[in-house]
Amino acid sequence: MKKTVTLLVLISMLFSTVFLFTGCGDSSVKEIKTADDIKGASVGVQTGTTGDTFVSDYEADGTKVMRYSKGADAIVALTQNKIDCVVIDSEPAKEFVKANAGLKILDEPFAEEQYAICISKENHELTEKIDKALAELKDEGVLDKIKSYYIEGNTDTVPYESPKDIKYDGELHMATNAAFPPYEYVEGGEIVGLDPMMATAICDKLGKKLVIDDMEFDSVITAVQTGKDDFGMAGMTDTPERRKNIDFSTSYANTTQVIIVNDSASGSLFGNLGESFKNTFITDNRWQQLLSGLLVTLEITLFAGIIGVIIGFVIALVRATHDIQLGKRKCRSFGDCVLKFFNVICNIYITVIRGTPVVVQLMIMYYIILASVRNGIFAAIIAFGMNSAAYVAEIVRSGIMAVDIGQTEASRSLGFNNRQTMTMVVLPQAIKNVLPALGNEIITLLKETSVAGYVALADITYIGNMIRSRTYEAFFPLITVALIYLVIVLVLSYILRRFERRLKKSER
Repeated sequence: MKKTVTLLVLISMLFSTVFLFTGCGDSSVKEIKTADDIKGASVGVQTGTTGDTFVSDYEADGTKVMRYSKGADAIVALTQNKIDCVVIDSEPAKEFVKANAGLKILDEPFAEEQYAICISKENHELTEKIDKALAELKDEGVLDKIKSYYIEGNTDTVPYESPKDIKYDGELHMATNAAFPPYEYVEGGEIVGLDPMMATAICDKLGKKLVIDDMEFDSVITAVQTGKDDFGMAGMTDTPERRKNIDFSTSYANTTQVIIVNDSASGSLFGNLGESFKNTFITDNRWQQLLSGLLVTLEITLFAGIIGVIIGFVIALVRATHDIQLGKRKCRSFGDCVLKFFNVICNIYITVIRGTPVVVQLMIMYYIILASVRNGIFAAIIAFGMNSAAYVAEIVRSGIMAVDIGQTEASRSLGFNNRQTMTMVVLPQAIKNVLPALGNEIITLLKETSVAGYVALADITYIGNMIRSRTYEAFFPLITVALIYLVIVLVLSYILRRFERRLKKSER
């Protein structure tokens, strides 16, 4: 245990030394004073936003567009002089500038736009109902009060609260990206902001309970298209390009795209370490959010690992039995043909799974194969389990084939049939041989679950990124997540070594 603690301390010191003595970014920064100056500059945008669309038109002029999954990530890059400016919506820009000394917004607007609610093209009835509810909220002045509360800062009274006697008839799921203040953000573990409050008012009008699903911005439209969510609100602009794939409600807000630039030299990478620590762990009880993210990661890893081992063993037995009994010879019976057929299926499965990235498999499982299933954890468990099964199968098969053929012949001479030979003689020896590789596969599976955030799952990596987007500080959130993974891997490795030693003792 002392060795583990010492190792963690040394690694932390190494990270700190590297960050402290490494420059924060490229010192050759282009000065941006007007919108025309972004030609040839390095511009940060949030992926999939209208800012991304508008700035992309400048790429032909030599502009380098740096796309980030969150606007806050682009802001951090700007404070470290990694980019020259950021193009983003005006209201979030004000929040970013307020939270980051040394940044300013140029007076000249970059573009104008209107926000609306996105709904599936196949759900015209819901579109009509939302438009009607929006019109009523505008006439009642509720929409103006909500805007005044979040945008103008008139926080004397809460502009809207659900009636206490309301009875809900079902749910409506809303897709959003809760890293876009003041429209949607996380506070006290809750997703709040202009959009969530207005969505609550709309759902109350429709007699439905609002359920909010947080995800990356560029996943919002996909979630609505596939039916994972009923509608999307994420400061989303109604554009002709988006209308090709999705419907929009009437507009509920007018806004502009603005340019954020550095107003002074970049400060320390860490700023105040004490304040950074407090913001990362203490404020809004963010340590509890990290703990909940860790539990999600462990849950996915545990159940996906069980699925992977079970399916992997079945595939390995099919392939190994085929290779041992048939090899390359042709079918001589119906049983031989069935075995060859399943062997071909297993080969195709392994080739496809091992030949495609796990993150793509995860999104295919979530948005296509299990499109009607809203439980993201279930979809992730299936996706990661199926992925792990392909690797487990090859590990176990190699262990089976490594057992000396004389063992099989000896068991046959003793009167064992094929099944008894495999289960009582070959498999026990094979498992001992492949145990280290199986342990490494479980460790790999644990680390692969870090992409679960692509389907809106709040695992430990996703929570770390969310905290980073709220604090605008990368050190503590990222290092904490890295150390958590490291500790889990060290524990798993220790357990595996103990188990291996026990197996070796049993051999004696």
